Amino acid sequence: MATGYAELLRVRHAARLLAGTLVGRLPNATAALAIVLFTRAEGGSYTLAGVLSAVYGLSNAVGQPLLGRAVDLWGQPPVMLPAALLSGLGMATLALAGIEPLPVAYAATAVAGLFTPPLEGGLRALWPSVLKHPDRVHAAYALDAVAQEVMFTLGPLAVTVLVALWSEAAALLVINALGVLGALSVVVSPPSRRWRSEPREAHWLGALRSGGLLALLGSFFFVGLALGTIAVAAVAYADGHGDELISSYLLSALGAGALVGGLAYGARTWAGEPEARLRALVAALAAGYLPLALAPGPVAMTLLAGVAGLFLAPALACAFVVVDRHAPAGTVTEAFSWLVTSFGVGAAAGTAVVGPVIERGGAPAGFLVAGAGGLAALLVLLATRRVLAVPALTAHPAPAPPPTPSSGAVARMESDRNGGAGAGFKTGHQA
Repeated sequence: MATGYAELLRVRHAARLLAGTLVGRLPNATAALAIVLFTRAEGGSYTLAGVLSAVYGLSNAVGQPLLGRAVDLWGQPPVMLPAALLSGLGMATLALAGIEPLPVAYAATAVAGLFTPPLEGGLRALWPSVLKHPDRVHAAYALDAVAQEVMFTLGPLAVTVLVALWSEAAALLVINALGVLGALSVVVSPPSRRWRSEPREAHWLGALRSGGLLALLGSFFFVGLALGTIAVAAVAYADGHGDELISSYLLSALGAGALVGGLAYGARTWAGEPEARLRALVAALAAGYLPLALAPGPVAMTLLAGVAGLFLAPALACAFVVVDRHAPAGTVTEAFSWLVTSFGVGAAAGTAVVGPVIERGGAPAGFLVAGAGGLAALLVLLATRRVLAVPALTAHPAPAPPPTPSSGAVARMESDRNGGAGAGFKTGHQA
């Protein structure tokens, strides 16, 4: 396992791009916890903390696909670096001005979310040109998902340490300054400066004209809802036990579990269609979230959080491949950014609704909302399995014969990748 990932990271520019993207995404990964802690420290309620987190999440959800489409059209550096600077400025304004007056806090949070650079989609768009081998791209998607969980493991701890050493406002400032530096490291790299999207068909819907992509986004909206709910419920659980550090333990355990699961998932090649495998992974994810509603003591709860996270990174890695298979040509950054958006909208919805739920039913009720979100994500995938069905891919597809009624083939007139080979994956060995 370690040998395969080490070989991947030895490819020129791979380690730099992964590390820069990891650091650049740190503000987004810690925003829910950092905003909740900052708002509470300023005297705000859980409801206000949830609303401010929701404003950030919704603004991020709007900005990601718009910035992703701009990247596909104009390249990465002209879009990502100015966006990173504006996002950092917005969060700095919140940290320095506080939650009063409220319109300023809302506006600053909205700017920070809206201009969060689409580093996730940008990295996934770069992997094929950097790695130049489908097996490496497969491993990179898994490592990318694992790196995301590193943020959710170390990010909450970093926020907590910064709060303990300085203050909640200082934590916001430092984390976002690091985010700008990470984005800068990515956009000045040769692969980022050279990258250009493949030609795209002019269409106002862009990547959203793919029905399979829409189905996937619907499912991961509910995964995002579950994660957004857990972030706030963890803080409430910690308050109930009189120790704010417990919230970082729970979120870090969730990320650590996902890290372990992602490393194991990416270490092997998987046979069969990724759409079917994604349904199984989301089912396991939902099964892991439901026991959190039991809310036992801190030690048992931390163990449950670790188990709940095991299937998150594998589900994400598998979703990346499904996105790649369904994204129309020339929309790869936008398509991946829509996945971020589905998370953002779901997380915003989760943080917005869970505050009142927690105030009425306590932390267990908040965690129960997370379990319901996992089940809803599975139901969406089950309901749309026909839409997500993709013909078997081949390494070197021959021209397709005219479809016949008996073959069940569907003619694809759009110039997209839905019916073509995706990322070089072979039949029976699709990531």
